Amino acid sequence: MIGRVPAGVARRLPWRQAENASTELASPELGRLAAPSTAVGEQTLGSATFRALRNRNYRLFYIGQSISLSGTWMQTIAQAWLVLDLTNSKVALGTVTMLQFLPITIFVLFAGVIADRVPKRNFILVTQSLAMSQALVLAALVWSGHIQLWHVYVLALVLGLANAFEQPTRQAFVVEMVGRDDLMNAVALNSGMFNGARLIGPAVGGFVIALVGVKGAFLLNGISFIPVIAGLLMMRLSELYVPAQKRMTANPVLELREGLHYAFRTPSVLLIVILVAIIGTFGYNFTVVLPLVDRYVLHQGSVAFGFLTAAVGLGALISALMLASRKSATKFTLFAGGTMFGMLLCAVALSTWLPLTLLFLLLLGIANTAFAATANTSLQLATPDHLRGRVMALYMLLFAGSTPIGGYLTGVLADRLGTQTAIGIEGALCLVGVAAGLLYYVSHREGVQATADIARAGA
Repeated sequence: MIGRVPAGVARRLPWRQAENASTELASPELGRLAAPSTAVGEQTLGSATFRALRNRNYRLFYIGQSISLSGTWMQTIAQAWLVLDLTNSKVALGTVTMLQFLPITIFVLFAGVIADRVPKRNFILVTQSLAMSQALVLAALVWSGHIQLWHVYVLALVLGLANAFEQPTRQAFVVEMVGRDDLMNAVALNSGMFNGARLIGPAVGGFVIALVGVKGAFLLNGISFIPVIAGLLMMRLSELYVPAQKRMTANPVLELREGLHYAFRTPSVLLIVILVAIIGTFGYNFTVVLPLVDRYVLHQGSVAFGFLTAAVGLGALISALMLASRKSATKFTLFAGGTMFGMLLCAVALSTWLPLTLLFLLLLGIANTAFAATANTSLQLATPDHLRGRVMALYMLLFAGSTPIGGYLTGVLADRLGTQTAIGIEGALCLVGVAAGLLYYVSHREGVQATADIARAGA
């Protein structure tokens, strides 16, 4: 016995397996590439943290996305503020979030099939152009004074359609820009970029809304797409790490079935699916939760709303930079991040004081990225090249595609039971999800480890 836990069970717990962390995430087709290279190990901490940026194509992508995502976060808070100004309805806010993410729910799995078929850079150019057009139309409608709620609903659907096809393609495109050796670092840097934008965009957006109104935030977001489109056009296609294309079937449904079959029959992938499905549905509803906390719990305004969102981004950015310098993603980080996320979401539900809420959101951001980046890296490293688009599409379905359910549920619960009760319930459900994942891990430890055993045998 180890304490009060049976020895056989204790050996299966994630914190007992740290010594095998790096091989645990490997897959038969990745072999030695799942571990950091010797050269990386000899680098200084700073150079190791940013090593993926040595790839020119990735540098262009990173710079463009950093600017564009800041604009996207400005639009996120501006859209929520616009809906509340037009309706003062919690349900309407939940509805627009549901509509924005509904196309992801419907189309993202088939978008993964497309991602495994087409040149990814060209496809991302199309989706980014569509998203830019959506932002500019929204800005024009608000500026003209003719904006109505149904306009917001329709344009939210258009943005969701662009995101549904762009997100799995972008996820799968990362490895083509940096290669497998730098993949883990690039995933962490992407998370840092996303959350750095979450830090800058909402804070700037809050002031922009206070100064000129939501129309200014929408216009700036439309302009922010120019750098990312320019960066994609400047890439050197000859420097992309494009894998040899596996012959695809003529039937996209069969291709989708192949990807799903791999995900649900591979224990290390299914573990991530369980965790992300529950936490993604009930925890990742910030676009609904934060404006409700600002208006109905803290009774603040647009500037405070910007800082609430920025607090999550700052914590996530800190966490991402810490993860970028690490050599492996561990199950301990996965479970600890998920557990802390659920607990801190409950703490946010209890707080009615702005400084304390900001602190909780900062810590929530740290836990958020620790969980999400580890889950993303685990899937990327455990998936063969020819299936990566489809498996990452499943990941995006669970993380973002579940938001129509979670976002709408948050709005309805907040309307019926109160904002704090709704958030507390969702935090508790996240903890239930972590418990379910831990139970699966303990009962299927040998299956999760099987791919690592095969990889070591073939190394």
